[in-house]
Formats: sequence, structure tokens, C-alpha cells
Amino acid sequence: MRAREPDTVGAIARDGVRVGYEVFEGPTDAPTIVLLTSWAIVHMRQWKHQVPFLAREFRVVTVEGRGNGAADRPLDPAAYTDVEAVQDALDVLDAVGVARAVVVGLSLGGRRALQLAAWHPERVLGVVAIAPTLPSLAVMWDFDVHRDRYEGWEKFNREHWETDYRDFVEFFAAQVLTDPHATKATEDFVSWALDTDGPTLAATVAVLAGTTTDDAEAVGRAVRCPVLVVHGDADAVVPWEFGAALAQWTRGTLLTLPGAGHAPPLRDPVRVNLAVRDFARALAPPPPRQTTWTPARARRPRVLVVSSPIGLGHARRDVAIARELAADRPELEIDWLAQHPVTALLDQYGLRRHPASALLASECAHIEDVAGEHDLHAFRAIRAMDEILVANFHVFADVVEQGHYDLVVADESWEIDHFLHENPELKRAPFAWLTDVVGWLPMPDGGAVEAALTADQNAEMAEHVARYPRLRDRSVFVGEPGDLVTDPLGPGLPSVREWTCAHFAFSGWVSTTGPVGDREELRAELGWTPDERVCVVAVGGSGVGRALLERVAAAYPLLREQVPGLRLVAVAGPRIDPASLRVPAGVEVRGHVPDLERELTAGDVAVVQGGLTTTMELAIAGRPFVYVPLEHHFEQQIHVPHRLARLGAGVRLDYADATPETVAATVAALLTRPVRPVRPITVGPDGARRAADLLGELLPS
Repeated sequence: MRAREPDTVGAIARDGVRVGYEVFEGPTDAPTIVLLTSWAIVHMRQWKHQVPFLAREFRVVTVEGRGNGAADRPLDPAAYTDVEAVQDALDVLDAVGVARAVVVGLSLGGRRALQLAAWHPERVLGVVAIAPTLPSLAVMWDFDVHRDRYEGWEKFNREHWETDYRDFVEFFAAQVLTDPHATKATEDFVSWALDTDGPTLAATVAVLAGTTTDDAEAVGRAVRCPVLVVHGDADAVVPWEFGAALAQWTRGTLLTLPGAGHAPPLRDPVRVNLAVRDFARALAPPPPRQTTWTPARARRPRVLVVSSPIGLGHARRDVAIARELAADRPELEIDWLAQHPVTALLDQYGLRRHPASALLASECAHIEDVAGEHDLHAFRAIRAMDEILVANFHVFADVVEQGHYDLVVADESWEIDHFLHENPELKRAPFAWLTDVVGWLPMPDGGAVEAALTADQNAEMAEHVARYPRLRDRSVFVGEPGDLVTDPLGPGLPSVREWTCAHFAFSGWVSTTGPVGDREELRAELGWTPDERVCVVAVGGSGVGRALLERVAAAYPLLREQVPGLRLVAVAGPRIDPASLRVPAGVEVRGHVPDLERELTAGDVAVVQGGLTTTMELAIAGRPFVYVPLEHHFEQQIHVPHRLARLGAGVRLDYADATPETVAATVAALLTRPVRPVRPITVGPDGARRAADLLGELLPS
């Protein structure tokens, strides 16, 4: 799922060659930023991290490059000249009605952005050239030399592309992305490259090799508009000296990124996004706006809370903690930066959500989009959500820059923690990190590749914390040390428990229900008589649990045979339309139940997913339950079962085994012979209080 869908998808055609483009509308009075695609080994999705952020303030147009993506793939080298590429950009500008634009390009796209400004100055307000390939690279001169084997840059060879194109792609991706922990960007690069082929890419080589240093200087000196050159000094494809020379010839500004490779928009998106935005703002200042500034002496203390929307348990515990904070500090203002379904919970409690919440891209929609039938590969799903995380981090960064907060609390908002560590200068307030899970763990069927990727992710996290130990002013684990698994974070890394104990404070479990109270009164309030048995089926805040709801509902006729008079209450949650569920007659289907814990506590048995909050609340209430972890969900498959095993709570049932017959037999057995616990489990009633105390220490006295 994309973080921002285009408002217009179009194409231009010249001499029988079609070239696509996309338009992302911004404010009506905003200038246009045009993003040119690089070499044909990628396509315009290379700008996925830039578009959502820039389109909040500017009109953004992405132009495809010939040979890949939404463009034709001619095999005639004459179709790939710089003149043709520049004319494609001009034709797109004409098609979308843009007279002048800020033009941005990476690598070969940077070269063509400068050529567009030099050859058609009336159409360009300014240029951002990132690692521009101007002049050409000497490696291309031996392109047609036959070799018995190809090593290193010798793989830049026509014959090798025709016989083992993927090998070249993987080699070249490693040269483009030399930056540490660039595994996701590398995966993207390879996938984009495989959308074309070796013969097509070979047709582009003649133009790549056709620009000398004299040509580059001539282009640079012909540019009359403002220029920003962005170049990493560890670029293994285009030497930093190329960018420095172009900045001098264009009388432009050089932004050097120490240690960066050839693709900063992919590996350092936040830094690049801010650089492009600030450059465009300087060329076309935004219209005047009214603002308010409150002197520090007159400000009430303010807290911003950001809860992960992937599972409502995060938000429920954050509400409990926020209430404890507010009890201590009645003058405290608490804002929530939130998206659905968290917003539904906030509205229920009358809590204040920040207006910028409307700008957030939906994480739940992405999760639902990539999930299978009761199968959510959580690690892969979150990795694939990278463009959404970049977009949402920028929303957060703008909010804290303008909001003068005294504390930011992020509950498993991975983008905030990651990009603050990557861009520590953007920290504006004390920062507290909350989580009930530490450590990305591979699934058994993921093999060596997944084990390496999760280890790399964990290593990056550990390096972040070691490099900036005070960026997180407080790290709070919602639980106790024994709740942590002892699996290693990766080769040469400590175990999950060892590392977490060294870097986190522990709040204990934060209950979202409060004291259980009188169950009989609660049942009467819900309309359940004392002598009837009630089974509650619930699947959390996302739409991923539809299959489980329908699977358990299908067991209802068998359950009624084994437990006469049984009531089955299926709770669809906030992102599943109750009317869309396929259930047999007699099953009671409900939509979003704000206080689901009441039903779970009052029921006689429950069937739920493997989410931590729901299973823990059932354990605390002493209710027998069956939990069915999502397949490939490392938290539900590994972390949560570890906690439940410690408590002796719940009966685990894998989805593959959850036939109607098995579900009916398991639920019936729990109703006749409940497994331990037969009384509520004590995990400490003061988790919210302890968490609030840990956070409150960061607030000004």
C-alpha cells in the first residue's frame, strides 16, 4: 500500500514511445516540484519516501524514465539520449499545465535536471541534483569486451547482462547502497531493476558514456537558476568530486552527506526531504499565515502521546497511563497524534487528538492489505510499510516543532524512534519510548535470509541506543524481566532479555480494565442470565481477524450440540463491517465494543487472536480462553506465548488445526473442565501508576 496515491496518472507519447507520469496535488497556490527518474534500472517509485511529505506543501509530479516502470522499453539506443529525456520532462510539464518548476533528480536524473535548466531556463525555478552523473563514468568504456568471467565492475557488460542480468543488478545495488543497514532499500532497488531486462538496459549505455568533463562544465555554467547539489562522500558510483565541481560551476550550494552512498533519498529520506523542502521554500516562499506564540512563562505543561494503531491494546494502556499522569498534574495538557482505530477510542473517552492526525497515512490499512487468511508476517509487513513510516514521521516532526511539548510519549511508534535516532537534531522534547515487545525474531520457515534481516534490524536498534543513549530519555518495558524471551538478538548480540534489562525500566503490566468487580452484576447489565453459558470471540482492532471470526462462528452448531443453550457473541471490532461477516443463524454479531474487557470478563469462555493485551486481560480476570496466534506473527508466535506460559494461562490452538470440530471440542472442554487459572492471576495492580511515575519524572516540576 502506498503512503500517498496519485491524484492523476497520465502519459505522454513521442515517436511511438510512451512515458508515464503521476501528479500529487498540493495546495492550490503552491509551486510544483518535478521528480525525474534516474537510470532505467529503477523507476519513479524511487521517490516513494519524498512524495507524501513534499505533496503536503507543494504540487508534486513524478516523471518516468524510458526503459522501466510506466514507460515503454524501446531497444533503439537513439530513444535514450539526454535530449529525448529532457523533452519527455518538458512534455509532461506541458501536459499538467506547469510553466516553471523546481526540478529534482538523482544520479542520471540529476544530470538531466541540470540539462533541463541549462537548455530551457524559462521552465526551471531551481534544481536539486543528488549525486548527479555528470560527467559520465569511465567504467562504461569496456561494455562490449568479452570475458571468460566477470568480477566487480567488469559485470557492467552487455554479455553479462544478457546471460545473468540479476547478478549484475545485485552487484550494482550493493554499489549504490553502501550504507549500513540498507537491506530494505536494496530489496526495493533489486525489485525495480527486475521490472526491466538486460537488453533494454543495454540500449541506454551509449548515452551514459557520452558526456565528458568539458560537457559537464558547459552545462553547469549555463545554468542560471539556484542549484542545490547533494552528494555523499562515500558514493561508490559517482565520485563526490563530481558533485563538488558541479556546485562550483553552477554557483550553487553543496550539501555533503558524510558517509552516505549513492542513493540518499532511499537511505536518508528525512534529511533529503527537508533539504528539498527548504530549497523550494526559498524559491517560492509560502503565503503569509497567522500564528500564535505563547511565552514560556504562560505555557501549561504539555504532553504528546503517539500510540501504535496496530492493535488497540497500546492505546488502551496509554489512556490508563495518561489518566494517572493527569491525576498527579491536573494542569497537564495531553494531545494525541492518532489514526483510526485509535481515534475511535479517543473519541469514546473525550480525549483531545491533534488536528495533524488527519495527515497520517493508515498503518492498519497497510497491515490489512498485506495480511493473508489469519496470516500476518509482522516483520515483513512493517518493513514493507517504510514509506508510510517516513510520511508519518514527518507529520510527527512538524507537530513537535510547532507544539512546544514538554514530553513526547511514543508507544511502539516505530517510525518516531527510528528516525529520531537517524536524525537526532530533530528531537525537540524529552522522549519516552514504551513497548511490550523487544526484538525482531525470525520465523522458522524464513530461513537464513530472514534470520539475517531480523538480526540486522536488531543490530541497528542496538547501535542507535549505544550511539545516542540519551535520545530516549526513558525506555519503559510494559512487563517484568521474566516476560522477556531469552532468544539472541542476532549473532554476536546479547539476548533479548539481557539487552532490555540493561536499557529499560519496567512498569509491570498495565491493565486496561481496572478491578474486575462483580461479574454477576456485569452479566446482568449485559443481559446475560446467570445460568446461560456465553462464549465471546474477539479479534482486536484491525481487520486481520475476519477469518478467525468466521471460522469460530462456523463451529457454533457443533458447540450448541455439546453445550446446549450456549450463546456465541462475535465482536467484529472497529475495522470490520458486522454485516459482512458470514455466520450461521444464532451467532450474535456486534460491531465495535468500546469496553470489550467487560464482555471478556463477564463471559464464561473466550476465543481470541494471540494479541498480548486481550490475552493478558483474560488471564488477569481468570477467564478460560483459547488463543489462535496469527501465522508468521513473531510477537504472537513467540513473545506472547512466553508470557502466557509463565502465567499458565490460555490454551493455544494453531489456525491450521482450528477446524470447526476442534474449536467446538476445545471450547466445550474449557467450559466443563476449565484449565488453570481458576482464579484471577495477580500481576500487580499498579502498572499504570508505575509507568506514570516513570514518565512524570521527565516533566518539569
